[in-house]
Amino acid sequence: MKRRLEKEKDATALAVSGIAKRYEVKPAIIQTLETKYHDDAGDWYVALGWDEKKAIIKMDSVQGTITEIKEI
Repeated sequence: MKRRLEKEKDATALAVSGIAKRYEVKPAIIQTLETKYHDDAGDWYVALGWDEKKAIIKMDSVQGTITEIKEI
């Protein structure tokens, strides 16, 4: 099955877009802290930080959607 989020760059772009929209921050201030791909589940996990906040964004690589945003 073809994945919509094939590369780390695609997953990071979607994660930054989701955080910018949800928390109303400019994408330029959002930093990528870590990126991981889960082979069995086919999910991307991207940790982002901005201001004093951090969040982990879980995305489905096949559907190309954000499935969960967890602020830490």
